[in-house]
Amino acid sequence: MRQPIRIAVTGAAGHIGYNLLFRIASGDMLGYRQPVILQLLEIPASLQALKGVCMELDDCAFPLLAGTLFTDVPEEAFAGADIVIMVGARPRTKGMERNDLLNVNGEIFKTQGIALDRAASPRAKVVVVGNPANTNALIAASHARRLDPKNYTSMMRLDHNRALSRIAAHAGRPVTSVRKAIAWGNHSSAQFPDLYHAVVDGINANTFIHDPKWVEREFIPGVQNRGTEILEARGASSVASAANAAVCHVRDWLLGTPENDWVSMGILTDGRYGIPEGVIYGFPVQCSKGSYAVVENLEITPFMRERMDSSYRELLWERDQVRHLMG
Repeated sequence: MRQPIRIAVTGAAGHIGYNLLFRIASGDMLGYRQPVILQLLEIPASLQALKGVCMELDDCAFPLLAGTLFTDVPEEAFAGADIVIMVGARPRTKGMERNDLLNVNGEIFKTQGIALDRAASPRAKVVVVGNPANTNALIAASHARRLDPKNYTSMMRLDHNRALSRIAAHAGRPVTSVRKAIAWGNHSSAQFPDLYHAVVDGINANTFIHDPKWVEREFIPGVQNRGTEILEARGASSVASAANAAVCHVRDWLLGTPENDWVSMGILTDGRYGIPEGVIYGFPVQCSKGSYAVVENLEITPFMRERMDSSYRELLWERDQVRHLMG
């Protein structure tokens, strides 16, 4: 039996957390031979609900679940954690803009970043799900300097998956036929979903679909605004699809991306593709043995450049709004 991997999950009693935990414990995230220990964090008011979630986890008798801890103390939840999935954040509700969340959630990620620095494994891999995810990840990373900065990521996988699904539907092909979509930039309506580098059955997706009006008028805004559409339809934010994206993000990071494919991850910028240092931005990456590498030498057209830069400018604005929360 392998040594268990410690996985900390914040906001574990919330809707996304509830959808996520059973996937992790069943082996969907790290494979069906890897034991896990779940270290779950909630606010004091939600501890009783989290206790109930832990009771359900026990009742599932998952063979891979080697232990469960629940707490309202961040240092306890993060103690020795190998993977940290930061879900806990105030959700967006009807009429609320993303920038309304910046200061409220920024305070949460400042506190948790400090706790990560004190308690988590220095090799811990962190993915931020709670919105605004890119800037929340930047805040946490600024306080947890003992950890490798490359190991702070934000979840762009939901946008990536939404792009794959829309391309497949419009092409009339199964989603397994589509590869190499990209979600550039911020996890927001300013992101740039890119099908220009994607392929459908080995053929460039833009060529396969051959419908420029659909790409510009429906595909791009459709992916950008999908979260708002779901919020309007459900009266609540995306839940199951967000939990699934978190599973995919960590699974591919730890176990590797499929051959001849890539995924989208929000990572610290270093100047590549003309995006200056200092923000967490969505890029196409390939993963192997717990590391990721940005896909190099993709052609960037003026049309793409304009949209990529627009998303970067939004991230700069967000960073300026929370500069007082940065370490």
